[in-house]
Amino acid sequence: MTASLRITSAILLFCCMIACQPKLTNKEALEQKVRAQIDSVEGDIAVAFLDLSDRADSLFINGETEFHAASTMKVPVMIELFKQEEAGKIDLNDSILLVNEFKSIVDGSPYRMDINDDSDDIIYNKINTKVALRDLMYSMITVSSNLATNVLIELVDAKKVTATMRDLGAGKIEVLRGVEDIKAYEQGLSNSTTAKDLLVIMDAIATNKAGTGADCEAMRSILKDQKFNDIIPHDLPREVQVAHKTGSITGVHHDAGIVYLPDGRAYVLVLLSKNLKDFDKGTQQLAGISRSFYEYMIGK
Repeated sequence: MTASLRITSAILLFCCMIACQPKLTNKEALEQKVRAQIDSVEGDIAVAFLDLSDRADSLFINGETEFHAASTMKVPVMIELFKQEEAGKIDLNDSILLVNEFKSIVDGSPYRMDINDDSDDIIYNKINTKVALRDLMYSMITVSSNLATNVLIELVDAKKVTATMRDLGAGKIEVLRGVEDIKAYEQGLSNSTTAKDLLVIMDAIATNKAGTGADCEAMRSILKDQKFNDIIPHDLPREVQVAHKTGSITGVHHDAGIVYLPDGRAYVLVLLSKNLKDFDKGTQQLAGISRSFYEYMIGK
């Protein structure tokens, strides 16, 4: 066999091998792409995805892995507020005296919030005045106010928040306390979640299972006003609406949301991260993962 014939035979064999390999489905190609994106991140990543118009289409990567919940725990608090209003226990239009003193879950000792560690400095000007519960809830979600969160979580009771999440089918999420309870943190008592549980919670809001239809619509409206948009919405077209809640602490950046496509379809996407070596780069990479799911959805 001549050299040219051997080369030709090798090329034909290679082409045959390629042709005989099964072609990846769009879903398989998506998972392959997302896993490669995750591998490029210096940190630990979890992903949960559900197409709300095709509920058989979902994807979980490290979906059961536990993460510090950061500010994503504020969504369960919002759900509990609406639940207690529906039960007649509170009225979200009522006002409450805004105080900056809270009790540690460890020993009941007092602690205060620091304006320098919060994302909402405007609310601190309202301390010792009455503020509507609805306004506090809005600030808790849209600008992730820690002061508002602590006031509200003491009002509704963290244990009741977790119990409501169990009723919705979120089996691992734990809402134990408010923000900046250092004594609790030092004892390992922190709010935690999984990507799967946050997907269950956002799915319940999207499908009117987290409360009445009117309440879920109100929740979605608040979530759409989110002011921190560095992950899920960041690389998406402007006409795509996202109802979502972020969360971040050192080395941690999360986003959980409902993505509304212009054609009327929607999907839930949860992206969690921890141990990020480079926070800004990791955030950009998470936004890229979100873009991959969007491209998959518009290609269906």
